[in-house]
Amino acid sequence: MRKRTRYSLLIALALLGALVVAILLRKNAPPEVARLLPESDGILYLNLKPIRLITKLDQKAITRTPDYQKFIDATGFLFERDLDAVAFSLHRMDDPTGPNGPVAYSEVFEGRFDGKRLSDYLRSISSSTENYAGHEIFTVPVENRKLRVTTLGYDMVAASNMPTAEQLHSILDRYRASASPFSGSSLLGEHYSSVPLLSFAWGIGQIGLPLTESGNMNIGGVQLPLPQDATFVASARFVGSLRLRVEEIAANEQAAARDAGNMNMLLTLFRGFELNQARSAEDTLLLEALANTKIEQKKERTVLTSAISLDALRRASNNQK
Repeated sequence: MRKRTRYSLLIALALLGALVVAILLRKNAPPEVARLLPESDGILYLNLKPIRLITKLDQKAITRTPDYQKFIDATGFLFERDLDAVAFSLHRMDDPTGPNGPVAYSEVFEGRFDGKRLSDYLRSISSSTENYAGHEIFTVPVENRKLRVTTLGYDMVAASNMPTAEQLHSILDRYRASASPFSGSSLLGEHYSSVPLLSFAWGIGQIGLPLTESGNMNIGGVQLPLPQDATFVASARFVGSLRLRVEEIAANEQAAARDAGNMNMLLTLFRGFELNQARSAEDTLLLEALANTKIEQKKERTVLTSAISLDALRRASNNQK
């Protein structure tokens, strides 16, 4: 009897241990919307819940275009109120002069959707539909491109503007196996461990793709002294303040040293330029970020860190009312 009790206790402890391991794996796994994304050149993720908490975005009056208002009337969905998280895949296009330009996107949205109203709306504006893995895929003409959209579940929607349905099929295939915390693209598996804990926004891979113009990376018309195919791990999190971190993974230590030097030179130029500008809430926010920015080389990686106080963020947000 004593032996049977001991075995029962050992089995119970083993099951409890397995449950704890499963919970920890799930907690440290990438968000599900990111795990569902297909293979790509880059991934961007955004959790809007902490942003709404800090900025009260859902309480602000936002100017709506006629098309957006029509979407709201038909679906009851407000992006600023009902969207909780979104993840994007960035796909480099072989022909940058084609309908998609240099980069196309696949995305997964998580939020509070009315599935029937959304499906009815998509059906009303779609040019064709397809059934795959028990899900209806709607093809919606957008200018000279095709946007494919499908509902995954009661709280998820997927879309892609790639020329074929392959990426959306991949998302649906991953959705059927999404219970595993190890699922996801190879890019996610290789670099997600470098994303700091509690990051509400992050990007990995060649996230410079949307900033590429004529073979160079540009922000606001300023050319960045970085290779356009550089691999980055960028993140933002609230830890007493808004902490920003951008990590470039260079080919070797010499390349990282060169890029660190170029970025420090650019940072000095930005600081000097901003000091001579008129002071608005946005300017003050940028000045604080620039003042707190540090750029360091760590072997083959160049790491940029910065911080912005929550008070400065609230003042800038209130100024936009």
